[in-house]
Amino acid sequence: MTPHIEAKKEDIAKIVIMPGDPLRAKFIAETHLTDYKLINQVRGMLGYTGYYKGKQVTVMASGMGIPSMGIYSYELFHYYDVDVIIRVGSCGAYTEKLNLYDLILVSESYSDSNYALTQNGYDKKSVLSSPKLNDQIIKAAINNNLKLNVGKIHCSEVFYRNNNPFQELYKNEHCLAVEMETFALFHNANLFKKKAACLLTVSDNLVTKEETTSEERQTAFTEMIKLALESVL
Repeated sequence: MTPHIEAKKEDIAKIVIMPGDPLRAKFIAETHLTDYKLINQVRGMLGYTGYYKGKQVTVMASGMGIPSMGIYSYELFHYYDVDVIIRVGSCGAYTEKLNLYDLILVSESYSDSNYALTQNGYDKKSVLSSPKLNDQIIKAAINNNLKLNVGKIHCSEVFYRNNNPFQELYKNEHCLAVEMETFALFHNANLFKKKAACLLTVSDNLVTKEETTSEERQTAFTEMIKLALESVL
């Protein structure tokens, strides 16, 4: 047990699917897992362990933002010996070429965050996801006839930002979209020599101003969830 996770070590699988929203974790468990049980509810951060097509999987929320993801991914990798974390979340597109509900597999996370610098002196602005795990996800996408965009994203510490420079980030850094957790997840995975990946569904577009509802973000991202689960079989 840790200050943030009440589960016993044996209650958490080696593979964790990690949405930000606790209710999305509950939805994934109830919809896609069999023989699942609640293994964490400290601070309302719901976690469930069950089986997907015979494979043991834990689904647990990370909360919002780099600090929250930093805590939960660190504890899962370090104290619970988790081998793989796949984040499933929403993102805001930085280009009109991406439509609502398009899928993105994150190859690299770019951020101005000081998380990694403070954590262990890592001073670069980009951190990579796990190539072998990404290959598994790409193969699963092909097998399930799912279109997948692969690329770099912007991991922001600020949701409401004045004078958002998203056009410059798309042009100069080639960031396809923005979210708020991957930088900490990928850094912790690299720190512990574990595997991490991130699948995102476009929930809004900063160029076209299209957006989904909060209810749709919680329950409608079925292709992304299916792909994450299929990739770990």
